[in-house]
Amino acid sequence: MSKKIQDPLQVKPIDLLDFIKFIHELGLSPYSQARIVSGIKGFYKYLSYEKFISVDPSELLELPRLGRKLPDTLSIHEIDQLFEAIDMSKASGPRDRAMAETLYSAGLRVSELVTLKISNIYDDVGFLRILGKGNKERLTPIGKSALKFIKFYQYEVRNHVQIKPGHEDYLFLNRLGSRISRVSVFTLIKNLALRAGIRKKISPHTFRHSFATHLIEGGADLRAVQEMLGHESITTTEIYTHLDRDYLKQMIKEFHPRS
Repeated sequence: MSKKIQDPLQVKPIDLLDFIKFIHELGLSPYSQARIVSGIKGFYKYLSYEKFISVDPSELLELPRLGRKLPDTLSIHEIDQLFEAIDMSKASGPRDRAMAETLYSAGLRVSELVTLKISNIYDDVGFLRILGKGNKERLTPIGKSALKFIKFYQYEVRNHVQIKPGHEDYLFLNRLGSRISRVSVFTLIKNLALRAGIRKKISPHTFRHSFATHLIEGGADLRAVQEMLGHESITTTEIYTHLDRDYLKQMIKEFHPRS
């Protein structure tokens, strides 16, 4: 760094550029650098908002480019293994199977799963009305298998649960009759992976990644997948095309005679 700055109100853009160069040369990862730059920009945005400074020296700072981390996915066989690991003889079995099937069949976020309401299930046409991020609603299709397990849980198990006031319309309930929590779903998926002998680090979101990946691998239109996932920008959905390319390259390696 060119010099030590004592007063942050006197910092100039060149000083910040020197600092960014300094942390880069320290060997910090791009993610660590991005967090530092984000903190600096937030700090000077606050100073500008409070009128401590008239010019924001961090305005032209750019975050380092971060490579997209491809999410873990499950194969169709692994999905089946997880489903089969659910003990349907237990009181919680039908509910757990219905939740797992719904996560995979509709590509829901865990927050969307736990807030899914019976009144938003249109089983006659095979659609769910989902309240997603930013309170944005979308209609997403759901498969017959998931609907079958939802109905089984609803009529064979849920109907016999004493439901707490205010939770009557939520589909998935805990044993006390309240809406099931996100933590409970995370714990369920973790335990299922252990029972199924799957060593990948998975979470409820893995079902969503797998849903999208299997659709893209099967030739689904990217815009259609974007709508089903509730992504505001198609660039978010495009990560699954990278997964698809990896899959295609693997097929070439395994089956092409001149690979």
